[in-house]
Amino acid sequence: MLSGAAVMDAALLLIAGNESCPQPQTSEHLAAIEIMKLNHIIVLQNKVDLMRQADAQLHEESIKKFIRGTVAGGSPIIPVSAQLKFNIDAVNMYLCTNVPIPKRDFTAPPQMMIIRSFDVNKPGAEIEELKGGVAGGSLLTGILRIGDEIEIRPGIISKDETGQTVCRPILSRIESLLAEQNDLKFAVPGGLIGVGTRIDPTLCRADRLVGHILGLRGRLPEIYAELEVNYFLLRRLLGVKSTDGKGAKVGKLTKGEVLMVNIGSTATGAKVMAVKSDMVKLSLTSPACTEIGEKIAISRRIEKHWRLIGWATIVA
Repeated sequence: MLSGAAVMDAALLLIAGNESCPQPQTSEHLAAIEIMKLNHIIVLQNKVDLMRQADAQLHEESIKKFIRGTVAGGSPIIPVSAQLKFNIDAVNMYLCTNVPIPKRDFTAPPQMMIIRSFDVNKPGAEIEELKGGVAGGSLLTGILRIGDEIEIRPGIISKDETGQTVCRPILSRIESLLAEQNDLKFAVPGGLIGVGTRIDPTLCRADRLVGHILGLRGRLPEIYAELEVNYFLLRRLLGVKSTDGKGAKVGKLTKGEVLMVNIGSTATGAKVMAVKSDMVKLSLTSPACTEIGEKIAISRRIEKHWRLIGWATIVA
């Protein structure tokens, strides 16, 4: 969910009408929306076909109470039934009127966050029929054109004889660009695109490139294995019920503990090397291609599940 949200401009917050609001996961999703700095939100009160009118109004009040004071406060609440397609036209209308088209930077070097990757070859294909791997994602800035020389970072990660991590960025060329079923000559920010390359398909199959960044050769941010971040913890755990019903308190970060961090569409383990008031030094399990000022999400393992406990900004 966090890697998908990394490329979004707006969000639909879906709340089931036949359950009390907020459910633990709804709180977690709203926190993710706040972390990812999504300001345009439409709240959908789903399953209205399963509710009585009086209950629906009480439920709407509980939604208003839940979103009050958050980034979703003041967002439209639309009653819908996804099964019966009730009010979907109203959702479309709000999408067209409430969500402005973001300003896109076409002049900056292109950067694409990879959120899917796959091998498009059928089993038993002949050598001359083989196609390179395909990377899917959203362009954040810039323009990609067919024939561009590209680089994917961090690329192939391995260890040398001394145990040091080595990253070999993958270099290739764009063979094709696709949006849905449309062949493109060039791709711009907004929407999802598929980039056909000359990369060995085994490197792309089954989402192996998720979390990597694609851009023009030599124009991508650096790769880091250690980060210093300015962090902020949630007061209460989302998605875990506690005795007082408000969610368990989030404990402080401790030296040596292992967390999970989401950087863009990358999810990787991170060991806490040092903690000082609101700063923490993290050593990443697998290196990430990122830059100073980027926001990251922090999760901790609680009762066999990774739970969102806070977020941070990369400082060094």
